[in-house]
Amino acid sequence: MTETNALTVHPIGVLHTPFRTREACPRNGRQLDPAPLCRAEVFAEYRAGLTSLEGFTHLILLYWMHDIAEPALVFTPPFDATPRGIFATRAPWRPNPIALSVVRFEGFDETGALLVRNLDCLDGTPLVDIKPYLPSVDAEPGAAMGWLTPYATRQV
Repeated sequence: MTETNALTVHPIGVLHTPFRTREACPRNGRQLDPAPLCRAEVFAEYRAGLTSLEGFTHLILLYWMHDIAEPALVFTPPFDATPRGIFATRAPWRPNPIALSVVRFEGFDETGALLVRNLDCLDGTPLVDIKPYLPSVDAEPGAAMGWLTPYATRQV
């Protein structure tokens, strides 16, 4: 990689959730019913990029899991007895701790922050990107779940 195309990631905002500790944070944002209302605060220099988000019901939020211990390339999930590779899971202990959540978008608050539900990260997590969720391209109804197939009926 040359200096001109070096990989850099800059936060565009910060996520505000009721989850202050890793233990309090759900493994999946859909585990809580009702899902708490969270805020995605976008820094002022990036707010113009929010233009035309009205009308979308769901968004994809990409964020940096800043409070993660050392990466683990193989680990045993708490609900399974077999060691699994990190790239065959959604576990947070990744070499690059990038996470994503498909969230329900409920509009903007009075400060211009996005109001969302089904977010599963710690309060203060750096927001890296926002994309509209498009059911025509982001959903694959026939997709296989690999080793997770036996767990398909519950939230893992």
